[in-house]
Amino acid sequence: MSVRYGLLALLERGPMYGYQLRVAFEESTGGTWPLNIGQVYTTLSRLERDGLVHPLPESGAGQRPYEITEAGRAGLAEWFATPVSRGDRPRDELTIKLALALTTPGVDVGAVVQTQRTATMRTLQEYTRLKAGADRPGDLSWRLVLDAMLFQAEAEVRWLDHCEASIVRHRPAPGGRPATKPANAEPANSEPSAAEPAGAPVKETAK
Repeated sequence: MSVRYGLLALLERGPMYGYQLRVAFEESTGGTWPLNIGQVYTTLSRLERDGLVHPLPESGAGQRPYEITEAGRAGLAEWFATPVSRGDRPRDELTIKLALALTTPGVDVGAVVQTQRTATMRTLQEYTRLKAGADRPGDLSWRLVLDAMLFQAEAEVRWLDHCEASIVRHRPAPGGRPATKPANAEPANSEPSAAEPAGAPVKETAK
């Protein structure tokens, strides 16, 4: 999630200072994407530089709140109206790891898949536990975030199952050759041999 637009969305509720923005951001996302206070103030400085927020006079406690400007509202509205493209999302480290594991000598790809599946299943169980406790009306935003993480974890488990099946299917047999049956192989107990053609009488032993 873009911290830049996340802070603008929070300021649309009303003026806030840095610590309030940090707390509100983490409450809205259920602590899924924690922010440090330095990141908040760095982002506010950039938003102020771009004319998207405006600082207000300091309070008696020395805290300086910020408010969103009209330009900030226009930018926020455009962000909400623009779909998120796949190219804008971070690279998937797990996908890259498995792709490299397949081509790196000495790496047990099956073990990498199993380790990740165990961790993902543990995460899935934790998300399920958290969802069971988020039943208040004000928890809707957190529940939606949690649902997204649940669906992503479930999809990751299915993808890992697919990876494991693909690895087994394409794994070469000992000697570097695919474990497939030769094309000219005959099944056991097939047709009689040429020495004993079909329909030949059976010799009786002397009594």
